[in-house]
Amino acid sequence: MNFQLTEEQILIQKTARAFADNELAPGVVERDDKKIWPREGVKQMGELGFMGMMVDPKWDGGGMDSISYTIAMEEISRVEASSGVVMSVNNSLVCYLLEKFGSDFLKEKYLKPLASGKKLGAFSLSEPQSGSDASNMRTIAKKEGDHYIISGTKNWVTNGINSNYVILFAVTEKGIGYKGVSCFIVEKGWDGLETGKPENKLGIRASDTCELYFDNVKVPVENLIGKEGEGFTIALVILDAGRIGIASQAIGIAQASLNASVSYSRERIQFGKPIAKNQANQFKIADMAMEIEAARLLIRQAAWKKDQKQNYGHIASMAKVYASEVAMRASTQCVQIHGGFGYMRESGIERLMRDAKITQIYEGTSEIQRIVIARELLKK
Repeated sequence: MNFQLTEEQILIQKTARAFADNELAPGVVERDDKKIWPREGVKQMGELGFMGMMVDPKWDGGGMDSISYTIAMEEISRVEASSGVVMSVNNSLVCYLLEKFGSDFLKEKYLKPLASGKKLGAFSLSEPQSGSDASNMRTIAKKEGDHYIISGTKNWVTNGINSNYVILFAVTEKGIGYKGVSCFIVEKGWDGLETGKPENKLGIRASDTCELYFDNVKVPVENLIGKEGEGFTIALVILDAGRIGIASQAIGIAQASLNASVSYSRERIQFGKPIAKNQANQFKIADMAMEIEAARLLIRQAAWKKDQKQNYGHIASMAKVYASEVAMRASTQCVQIHGGFGYMRESGIERLMRDAKITQIYEGTSEIQRIVIARELLKK
């Protein structure tokens, strides 16, 4: 077992780190406070090849491995988790889905601009009444001639406002539960598709999240991904990959928390000495470091298994649930170490704690992850 990163992976790490520190860090607190979407940063991520990292070069992607993707995701999210989730959705949920399940026609038309960063994608599965129970959806796609007519409401759509294309799940056959769900790609701007207002979120405030409203939207039959009734299976496969991305986002937040804690504890003087000399703070920092290293190894194991085409779903779930909980613990302790200063909005420290929380919720809650893990371990 080789734990050494390759030369290419080290280069990706250095490139992502420099980009995050030099381009994303300026203005990150203001973007969070005022809910400013990181437009220029997203454009630059596309130019650097970070928006379609694992896509085959024949579809204008980077052709990189999943470990390289986790490395870049961690570095981006270490500075701005909002930019990290934009990148994660486009890579893990949109590009990966199109490359794995889309026709060559759809890859040529949609995957190429998405993988090259010229266009941005969104992934729309959840509805007001169906979150973790994604099979309980009410958005309907009725086939009429050479089109599907789609009506319904979707919510919690990351990139929903600024995206060009939306991966959409809708019911094509009622009364048979998840077996009646199908998957489509829909273009923003088509008649009947309206975008809701941006949600006012606790964390990742610079990323856009909204509802999407479909009122008899005409979608060409060739925009069906896979076959009718395969949508739910497609979603489950893709969410396994997405969890690797969100775990990487979480560990980026945790690493930022550790870095800030180490730096501040060296500088902050209390009772005539740096607070780093206090064993209570040393133990906090030691626990952060141990948990981050363990979570990072889980993430890279899941990524390696994915690239080796091994069964990796439950490992991805382990990585996500553990990394997200590490992020919450590390960011909370980081605020504690910073004291009153860390509690102030302008410090940028409390943002880490707010950003960390969503990693325990989206792309499968921690509770759902534990069900996935247990089901895999207990099956015969």
